Amino acid sequence: MVVDARAIVVREYGSPDVLSFERVDLPEVEPDEVRIRVLGAAVNHSDLEIRAGSWPIRRDPPFPYVPGLEAVGEVVAIGAEVESVAVGANVVTMMQGLGGVRAERDGGYADYVTVAADAVAPLPADIDPLAVAALGLAAVTACEGLRRLGPLAGMRVVVTGASGGVGSAGIALAVALDAAEVVGIVSRPERVEYVRSLGADGAVVAGDDVGVALGRGRVDRVLDTVGGPLFRPCVESLRAGGGLATVGWVGGADVEFDVVALLRPVTLTGYGSESLDGPALRAAITTISALLKTGKLAVPGVTQLPLAEAARAHRLLEEHRVTGRVLLVPS
Repeated sequence: MVVDARAIVVREYGSPDVLSFERVDLPEVEPDEVRIRVLGAAVNHSDLEIRAGSWPIRRDPPFPYVPGLEAVGEVVAIGAEVESVAVGANVVTMMQGLGGVRAERDGGYADYVTVAADAVAPLPADIDPLAVAALGLAAVTACEGLRRLGPLAGMRVVVTGASGGVGSAGIALAVALDAAEVVGIVSRPERVEYVRSLGADGAVVAGDDVGVALGRGRVDRVLDTVGGPLFRPCVESLRAGGGLATVGWVGGADVEFDVVALLRPVTLTGYGSESLDGPALRAAITTISALLKTGKLAVPGVTQLPLAEAARAHRLLEEHRVTGRVLLVPS
């Protein structure tokens, strides 16, 4: 038992004020589990939806609930059957019942998390764990979405929601994977320079005529994190043989497009992180770590806050007062 372990605990749906910083008891480490001392836990849009009750927790009873879909940290204890990772190793874990709507385990907004050993990915010793935390689930989601579209080298790539967590990671990954041109679509003019700082060749403000700005039939790949009204012009921008992968719908899940656009032909696909498992996580982290080592992958802008200030972190995201990632760091 670790003395004075703390976590963010939710006991009812509501505003950010329901996020309470409390002492918690830690479970015993089972034979196939590892305990991780959290170094950083990123805040995701899903955390806001779950806290507000828009995405109800699918267990009975739902509370008390510790949020957080991901965590990066140091292994401090392992079960008797664990051979895949050693005490002292830095690892990342995400999804797979960690927090989220499934809430099979307490989430990453905590000093410690306890998870199945198969649900973690080891980090190379020469990789900054907080850089991986800043990329985290957003980068894994973007990586998996882009992978479904095929090679990016020499391609014209568009990323919607380019100043958000997944969008920022998508821009950085497209640049690192040698896209010929990378264009971000942002919601506000003041975010254009941030997207350019990630290596994008250009940025389009969503309030403008996106279809005209992108051009009809001039885009090879689209990573769409927004959906809603941006979906149609993005589909129309695809050239023959191009593809769009949906990985989010913050602009709305109801979309439309001209079915004639599919006659060129183009591919419309998607990826959801609910399907993430241990092998897929380790494959994505291997790719991300390799790009970090070469210096080709830019780490998106990060706002670090103490774990105790989780409510402030949620407000910053809800009020659109931050770009890139928000990272909660236990003391």
